[in-house]
Amino acid sequence: MKLKEGFVTYEVSGEHFTVPVGDQSFSGLIKSNKTAAFVIEMLKNDTTAEEITKALYEKYDAPEEMIRSDVDSIINKLREIGAIDE
Repeated sequence: MKLKEGFVTYEVSGEHFTVPVGDQSFSGLIKSNKTAAFVIEMLKNDTTAEEITKALYEKYDAPEEMIRSDVDSIINKLREIGAIDE
């Protein structure tokens, strides 16, 4: 899976944003926390939820089940707005 072309990310003063450009069904602004921003950055390249979970597990000291749940939640929200190419 990958972040759909037409969604642009940027960071301003430590805050992470994703916005749709062009002809997207979603029109709005996504403000992300650090975990969601990490997931979205990984989705700029073709990846899997398992690879994202593993990368977050290596980066943060948190239970793997919690990380997996967070990754699934973020990916599902991105799917709902049409931001993921499967």
